[in-house]
Amino acid sequence: MENRKTWFVTGASKGLGLTLVKQLLQAGHKVAATSRNTASLIEAVGFTGDAFLPLGVELGSDESVAAAIRQTDQHFGGIDVVVNNAGYGMGGSMEELTDKEVRDSFDINVFGTINVIRHVLPVMRGQGSGHIINISSIAGIAPSTGWSVYGAAKHAVIGLTEVLADDVGHLGIKVTLVAPGAFRTNFNNPDSLVLSQRKIDAYSEARSSQEKFAAKSGTQAGDPAKAAKLMMEISEMPEPPLYLLLGSDAYVRAFAKLDLLSSSYKRWEVLTKSTDYD
Repeated sequence: MENRKTWFVTGASKGLGLTLVKQLLQAGHKVAATSRNTASLIEAVGFTGDAFLPLGVELGSDESVAAAIRQTDQHFGGIDVVVNNAGYGMGGSMEELTDKEVRDSFDINVFGTINVIRHVLPVMRGQGSGHIINISSIAGIAPSTGWSVYGAAKHAVIGLTEVLADDVGHLGIKVTLVAPGAFRTNFNNPDSLVLSQRKIDAYSEARSSQEKFAAKSGTQAGDPAKAAKLMMEISEMPEPPLYLLLGSDAYVRAFAKLDLLSSSYKRWEVLTKSTDYD
């Protein structure tokens, strides 16, 4: 029987976050779960009892996140696993996206994750243990046309996670970067997938890519229940993976990107090395 842990899960009212929270509570774990709307979170989870702490949190607000971490620590007496799951898709070319659309995307996808990490680290450092799981996307490794800002935000999560693992490993804190492919959740719905309001004809090909992606709703290959179960499993590993791709589509795209990088670096090796001092 696995150890009972205290989990802190963001973006828990729908999608993978909701599936994870339900499985955790069913398995007997203690869960603090965040959403902007507490009432909808409570209704979606459908669980009553002291093991479930629903929290209304604005992840882009450092003060709101700090209060949620503090409340969780006080309520449960510690935090063992954090899952930075909250995020949403942002489709649009650079020219089509407004400053506000870009900043709102980074507020949730990047700065929300940073805020949670910043405030949970003192708790985990004091315990001498903990596990931070950051949910990025295969788009952060191999972004597609029409998804520049989303790819940039998820790539930022990858970069900060890699360095975080180096920074906190000696403190007994484990870190995992999860990069899912397409999963059969509500990610393609308007509340989770935002497309630029401004449309420019010159970028119709990129927009076609967005429309094809949105049309796949309900037919994605990834099973969120299996993904949630796997995250619970890695939380029990003495040495969990730093990088974890989820889904066969993510695996294929990641290795295609790896091949592209390798061939490109090698092709321009002479130019690369030409800038060294003689």
